[in-house]
Amino acid sequence: MMQILKHYYTIDYIYEFLWLTPLDKVSKNSLVCQWDIGSLYCAMGCANGKQVLAEEDIQFLVKYTNLEEEQVKEHYDNFIQKHPKGRLDKKSFEEMMNICYPESDKDNIEKHIFRMYDSNKDGIIDFREFMLVVYIMSSGSPEENLKQIFKLLDINSDGSVSIGEFKRVTRDMFLLTNEKEVDFSIQELLAEKAFIEMDIDGDGKVTLEEFVKACLSQKKFSTMLTLKIIDVFMD
Repeated sequence: MMQILKHYYTIDYIYEFLWLTPLDKVSKNSLVCQWDIGSLYCAMGCANGKQVLAEEDIQFLVKYTNLEEEQVKEHYDNFIQKHPKGRLDKKSFEEMMNICYPESDKDNIEKHIFRMYDSNKDGIIDFREFMLVVYIMSSGSPEENLKQIFKLLDINSDGSVSIGEFKRVTRDMFLLTNEKEVDFSIQELLAEKAFIEMDIDGDGKVTLEEFVKACLSQKKFSTMLTLKIIDVFMD
């Protein structure tokens, strides 16, 4: 479970699209207990008509991704070449998804994955948001990876997942996997069984803590469904 969770993101596609170089020197010991990025905001400046990355953002990424300052600047310069405004809007994100999944029905899943990146829910993905997620998904711990997956499931971002949300995201995810032909009733049953395992207190909703606990303890259906979601991000 741990090895699979640590290596499931389509990094090669993303780097190719954004003209970024691989994060081959990042530490795997960062971001511990540093997950609350919902309140972060990337304040970019402008010098001589060119977007520049604020010193605050440089130091933040140096601290939480273990990249050197020059590496952060290099990634940002490459990012700006592709996205002069210093951010990914939904249209740009759609183009990236088309590269990753050219033959798939991805209209709904785009919204789920975009939500995973857009931590401050302003409708755009800035450089800091993007780099944090890329780092976590490529080098983060299983718990950190699961926290990102939870954001996919939590459609209304209220901190818990209902059975309706769970089934909807599961259905959309199956459209991108190599098992998209699995009977709808089987998808529904898998989602229901996993939800029951995760809903420890039986209140009809799954919290982040319950979700992470069920997956890390390798509950049968929870693990099965989570791995199928992870398949979406496998190379």
